[in-house]
Amino acid sequence: MTDKYDLTFPADFIFGVATSSYQIEGAVAEDGRTPSHWDTFSHTPGKVLGQETGDIACDHYHRYRQDVDLIADLGVSSYRFSLAWPRIVTEDNRLNTRGIDFYHRLLDALAERNVTPAATIYHWDLPQWLADRGGWANRDTVRYFTDYAQMVFQAFGDRIPQWITHNEPWCASFLSYGLGEHAPGHRDWREAVLASHHILLSHGETVKLYRAMGLKGQIGITLNLNVTDPKTDTDADRAAARRGDGFSNRWFLDPLFRGAYPEDMLDIFRPYVQNFRFIRPGDLETISTPMNFLGVNYYTRSVVFDEPGTSLLQLGHVVPAKDRVTEMGWEVHPDSLYRLLKRLAGEYTALPLYITENGAAYPDAVDADGQVHDPLRTAYVQSHLQAAQRFVEEGGALKGYYLWSLMDNFEWAYGYSKRFGIVYVDFASQERILKDSAKWYKELIARHRLRHGQG
Repeated sequence: MTDKYDLTFPADFIFGVATSSYQIEGAVAEDGRTPSHWDTFSHTPGKVLGQETGDIACDHYHRYRQDVDLIADLGVSSYRFSLAWPRIVTEDNRLNTRGIDFYHRLLDALAERNVTPAATIYHWDLPQWLADRGGWANRDTVRYFTDYAQMVFQAFGDRIPQWITHNEPWCASFLSYGLGEHAPGHRDWREAVLASHHILLSHGETVKLYRAMGLKGQIGITLNLNVTDPKTDTDADRAAARRGDGFSNRWFLDPLFRGAYPEDMLDIFRPYVQNFRFIRPGDLETISTPMNFLGVNYYTRSVVFDEPGTSLLQLGHVVPAKDRVTEMGWEVHPDSLYRLLKRLAGEYTALPLYITENGAAYPDAVDADGQVHDPLRTAYVQSHLQAAQRFVEEGGALKGYYLWSLMDNFEWAYGYSKRFGIVYVDFASQERILKDSAKWYKELIARHRLRHGQG
């Protein structure tokens, strides 16, 4: 029987946990924070399961010290969190010092516990005043984003060594403006394609700004990527898988690393945007500005088949077997994480890679003993770390793993119905309980340190 702690990584490998601002902070109207489009979306009937909102969430804004204690107790070396744009920038595009002060307090608490911060500049909480002007479908948002980035670089540039410009542009554009499942909830593929381009452009402009300001840390972007397999080995299904891969992966990877959008996806999107005049001279050079690393969020793979007559991609999705899925209905397929990492290293970049999110939702509950037993989550994380270890052993430049998530939180359109945390949150009392997966992760990290003589 394999030892569930039998995982070996280099001494400098980073084990971390991750969260995002709107999902945990709460305090949506305190200390000068203005509304985000997620505030508006979640308060719109029918948009979020149970009409739940992030108004309170995990109350992290008030309980951050307790949460930093949890982070430090796990033994992780790094904490990935996101800055809330509406908390930092006023409606007249000025700095809100009270918002800045909150993150300084958070950084102080992390420094006291020797936890290195990794900050995501944008994790979907667009200020509502910008959403009212067209949001990411409006090119002006690129300029407002770089204004915001300059403010946070000036405030925290010497305190935060690792920066992620955007979390999951696919979700912030296609899922939000095309499929309508996330804020702002639009179903307009023209807007979605424009949003994807403007988000990528703002990434490139922000990397250039970081360099111009002389900051010496690391900066990159996080993409949610998957492996798309065909249902059968027919030409039609292989072509469907190619389209699915273009939609989920290549539309973002190609401009970042090759300075061009994939031709087959341009053909698919052409009926919605026609001449692509919104891609201006120099845009792709900016988008492909060299960065320091690539963040990878991986949860599952897709198995697809050709399905003519459906919209946009003309493909269907195979529903995985119920005994192999998380509560999200996502197939547990760690081998595809290994395949994805190999592909990135082989086809796209020699840059360091970080798994910036990986984890699973399961129907957790407090047992009669007052504990939360979640063996399926532990098995999920263990199997994906084994896939990551295989990639590293073969010479892959994977430098860290951030488990999603530190604690149960507001899971976007699912409200509080899906629990991804390794820390259980009772949202009524705000009590935190370490799940068995958290105890396993803590022991894994302790053994890793002991193995490398780090205490």
